[in-house]
Amino acid sequence: MAILRITKHGEPVLKKPSPSVDYEAIAKDLPRLLKDMWATMHAARGVGLAAPQIGLNLRIAVIDVKPEGQPQPMVLINPVILSKEGVQEEEEGCLSIPGLYSKLRRAARVRIEALDEKGNRYEAEGEGLLARAFQHETDHLDGKLFIDHLGLAQRLKVAGILKDLKKTWD
Repeated sequence: MAILRITKHGEPVLKKPSPSVDYEAIAKDLPRLLKDMWATMHAARGVGLAAPQIGLNLRIAVIDVKPEGQPQPMVLINPVILSKEGVQEEEEGCLSIPGLYSKLRRAARVRIEALDEKGNRYEAEGEGLLARAFQHETDHLDGKLFIDHLGLAQRLKVAGILKDLKKTWD
């Protein structure tokens, strides 16, 4: 397993929607890819990581929000959001924009459908942080970053911070 470089804001792969993957075509390489994604996410102290964040335009993400402190790893291949309910407004950050956090409104409860690491289709529902993670990682797969959801005033506020932060990234 390898800890991979996380792509940063401004790199084209982060703005390109990821096409659905053919599970059979990636099945052989998937165990290694997932091990690398988990290692990279844990090393960066994240709760989710999408393939574009390691430079791959694949519709794959991993999430582990550790409910009640217990690991609960989830693999999302070709995830689709089926429903959203309610509203939550919490501070959000991103491994591809290290050091930048901003309050963001998201749905409070989200239901998704995806394939797991064995190619089995499943549905899952999440509330709170898990709902936020489902939306955040799906956004990555759609070529969006959390800052794309900020209102004009918030975007202007973070623009200067973002410019300064970019100078500190490798």
